[in-house]
Amino acid sequence: MKLRSDHYIKRNAFFQLFFWTALFLFGTARNYGAHDEGISTDIIIYNICHWIFQIIGANFIYYILFRNFFDRKKYVLFSLVLIVSLYLISVINRIFIIYIAEPFFINEPQDSLLSIFTDIGYLLTCYTFPIISGAFIFIAVMFVIRYTDEKETSIQLQKEKAELELKSLKSQLNPHFLFNTLNNIYSLSLSNSEKTSESISRLSDILDYILYKGSRKEVFVSEELSVIDHYIGLESLRYNEGRLKISKTIHFDPTALIPPLLYLTLVENAFKHGAGQSTEQTEIKIDVSSDGPCSVFRIENTCEGHENTNHEGIGLKNIERQLRLYYHDDFTLKVSTKNNIFGVEIKTPVTV
Repeated sequence: MKLRSDHYIKRNAFFQLFFWTALFLFGTARNYGAHDEGISTDIIIYNICHWIFQIIGANFIYYILFRNFFDRKKYVLFSLVLIVSLYLISVINRIFIIYIAEPFFINEPQDSLLSIFTDIGYLLTCYTFPIISGAFIFIAVMFVIRYTDEKETSIQLQKEKAELELKSLKSQLNPHFLFNTLNNIYSLSLSNSEKTSESISRLSDILDYILYKGSRKEVFVSEELSVIDHYIGLESLRYNEGRLKISKTIHFDPTALIPPLLYLTLVENAFKHGAGQSTEQTEIKIDVSSDGPCSVFRIENTCEGHENTNHEGIGLKNIERQLRLYYHDDFTLKVSTKNNIFGVEIKTPVTV
C-alpha cells in the first residue's frame, strides 16, 4: 500500500507541475498576442499573482470541497461553501496584488478594504472567473485520472479476490479428498490387507500432484488424467472384484489446459455417490475429448434413486465457482440424472 501511495503522490506532483506550467505559459502567450507592444514585466507579475491563486483555488475546491461535500452527496452545502470560498479566494487574491505585489513595481493609490470586499462585479470579472476557468480544467482532468485509478484498483481487487477465492476453494477440495482416502487406507490396514502398501504408494503420487501442481493456475489435461488413474486405482482397492465397472475414452488435444483438481473432483464425486452409496455393481464412464477449440470432460455413474438429490453438494458447487473464476462465462457445465445414471459434462476452452 505504501508503494502505491508513493506512486500516486509522485504522479500527482508531476501532473500538477506539468498542468500549471502549461496553463501559465498559455496565459502568457495569449496576453502577448493581445498587446501590440509585447508583454511587459507588470503583466507577467500580474499573471504570476493570478496563477498562484488559481493553483490554490483549484486544489482547495477539488481536495477539500469535492472530497468532503460533493463526494458525500452534500450538494446544497457544497454549492454554498463553493460560492463563499470563491468569493474569499478572490478577495485574498486582490488584497495580495494590491498590498503586496503592486508596491514593488507601481506607485498608485491603493483601493480600500471596503472597496475590495464590496466591488463584486470587478471581483467576478478579474479574479473569480480566472480562478474558475483554471479550476474547471484542473478538476475535469483530475476526475478523469481518478476514474482511471478507481477502475484499475477495482480490477486489481477483483483479481486478488478471485485468487484468494480459488485458494479457498482448493483448500476445501484437498482436505475433502484426503479425508476420504485416508479412511480407505485405514480400513485396509485394520484387515492387514496386502493392498495397504499399494494404496499408500498411490496416495503418495496423488499428494505429490496436489502439493506441487495443485497450487498452479493451470495444468495439462494429461497431468490431471494421470492423477485420476492413481485415484481410480486407489479406490478400486476398496471393492471386491466385479464391484466396479470403469470405462474410459480418451482423445484430447495435448495442449489443452485446465485448472488443477477440476476433473479429479468430479471423479471423486462419482465414486462417493456411486459405489460409496450402493451395494450393487457401480458403473463409471469417463470420456475426455476435444471439440474444436474446447476440451470436453464427461463422467457418468450409476446411483441409487434416492441419492439423486444429493449430487448437488459441495463438490459440484465448488466446481462451478472455480470454473466461473477461471473462465467467467466461457464454459459449459451440464448436470443430468436419468434412469439412475448421474452425469456431469464440462466444456472449457483448450487454453485459458
